[in-house]
Amino acid sequence: MSRVVNPNNPGKIRNQNRRTIAELLRRLSQQQKIDDEAKDMAAAIAIALRQIDESILVTVAAWEKRDYWTKADRFMREWEWAGGAAAEMEAMIQANDWGQLPLLMAGLFPHFADVNVKKMTRTPADWIGSHRLIKRTLAEAAK
Repeated sequence: MSRVVNPNNPGKIRNQNRRTIAELLRRLSQQQKIDDEAKDMAAAIAIALRQIDESILVTVAAWEKRDYWTKADRFMREWEWAGGAAAEMEAMIQANDWGQLPLLMAGLFPHFADVNVKKMTRTPADWIGSHRLIKRTLAEAAK
């Protein structure tokens, strides 16, 4: 019998988003100005951070179901920064306050220092349109 692979595995989703953010942080740090592409990259980071935060809740719920309370609590504390970082990025985008971007990026770099990016594997198709998408999502959530 073969192994069953879950494509919605929260750990896999988290790792994919960590890789995406690490690459986008590197690309954004090389940008000279905040243009439409930089806004799309920042929005893609915010979306990925939100997905990481949601994956933490799924993982913790599974562990709590098995009564791994200590492990779940430790994991939740280890990743509590993700939700706050996502909220800060979303607030910056919503307020159109792009002057905050370098400060927010500096706060994110330590969390992704362990992600080894030897080759850029993400393409512009992965982030183009993210700014428009997140603005629409935030507007709908505000209603």
